[in-house]
Amino acid sequence: MSWFSRNASRSRKSSSRILKKRGNSAERILLWGKRFGLTMGVFIFVGWLGSWFFMSGASARLANFAHNKILEITADKGFKVANIMVEGRYYTDVDTLRAVLNIEKNDPLFLFEPEAAREMLEKLSWVKTAKVERRLPDTIYVKLKERTPMALWQRNQRLSLIDTEGMVLTDNKLGAFKNYIVLVGDDVPQRAPEFLKLLASEPEILDKVEAAKSISGRRWDITLKSGAIVKLPEEGIALALTRLSKMQEEENIMDINISVIDVRELERITIRTKPGAVREYKASFGNTSGDPI
Repeated sequence: MSWFSRNASRSRKSSSRILKKRGNSAERILLWGKRFGLTMGVFIFVGWLGSWFFMSGASARLANFAHNKILEITADKGFKVANIMVEGRYYTDVDTLRAVLNIEKNDPLFLFEPEAAREMLEKLSWVKTAKVERRLPDTIYVKLKERTPMALWQRNQRLSLIDTEGMVLTDNKLGAFKNYIVLVGDDVPQRAPEFLKLLASEPEILDKVEAAKSISGRRWDITLKSGAIVKLPEEGIALALTRLSKMQEEENIMDINISVIDVRELERITIRTKPGAVREYKASFGNTSGDPI
């Protein structure tokens, strides 16, 4: 075979291999394209199915079904409400408490949400703090710390009950609190806590107080059960109450027939009797510094 013939044969074989490689590459590209298209189609279908599942509400219905089924199974196993124990309730309305707890005997125990119930209870005016627990297998336990009522607040001819922090507790069914001190003034909730604390430190005076009025947000006038008015200073209320308590101890000053006791001045206490006479007492308590006028 001549050199030319051998070269021609080699050229034909080489062309055949090139065409074969080209054919294989095209087939691979076509196959890869089909696979890629199929994969993308699967992803698109799954995405559409997931979107439909959530948007149609099917997921919520499935979750609710599973949740209810679990509650049903646990209740059948004995985890259902048999006892509702409440400690510390004295003033909180029973019907309101039941409405907040929103649970009945024989309900599934795990249907009850303690934390949600605690948050709701602490929104009630009477409740300062609450502790709520599920106690397995069948008990709901509630412990309340209620606010302590201290005085009646009069504003616009209406009465409300407030506690030692000035928190309004209720304005209904106040008959049980009719003997509480009445505080008068728009700023009572803000000023009452400190004033009531000072007043409580002198129990002999507190026992004789019927009402107190905030004067221009600066000081207080106390009305005694006898009808007499005690005028307190803007500053130094504690000292003024101590002086008054000392005079009461020595001379029963709040038990005599008087209309006004003025303790606004540090050096003297002025007493006005109901007929209109005036006496001035030295700060040393008990010595008359002048004749009745």
